Amino acid sequence: MQTFELEPGMLTMAGVFYPTGYVFAMFPSGDDARKVAKDVETRGLSKKPVLVVEPSQIMDKIVRTVGSADIPLPSAGTEAATVRQFAVLAGQGHSAVMVHAPSADDTERVMEIVRGVPFSFAEKYRHLVIEDLA
Repeated sequence: MQTFELEPGMLTMAGVFYPTGYVFAMFPSGDDARKVAKDVETRGLSKKPVLVVEPSQIMDKIVRTVGSADIPLPSAGTEAATVRQFAVLAGQGHSAVMVHAPSADDTERVMEIVRGVPFSFAEKYRHLVIEDLA
């Protein structure tokens, strides 16, 4: 489990947060987020490091990527709106876990663990599509 660092590959060409191939799940409890991250790692479900993203990191690093993404016109995509949802939850103290899960099977295995605790939000960033995971 690693601390989140925003990397250039996690952004769109316009600079908005869009980590293709990742599940981004948010939890009301930071302890639950860390438990999920540990369980994903223990089961070896990600070839890349599992990232825990604290509320302050969501606000300071991810939310700031929206900036003026909707100026002069609103974005045709949903990436900025999705980041705004992260901001609302982070403002309430929710933490997140990011797991690289490139295939549908990988995503389902990760979500089996996520669903084991109360979670508030989960998205899968696919190429050109943000998929809502429930």
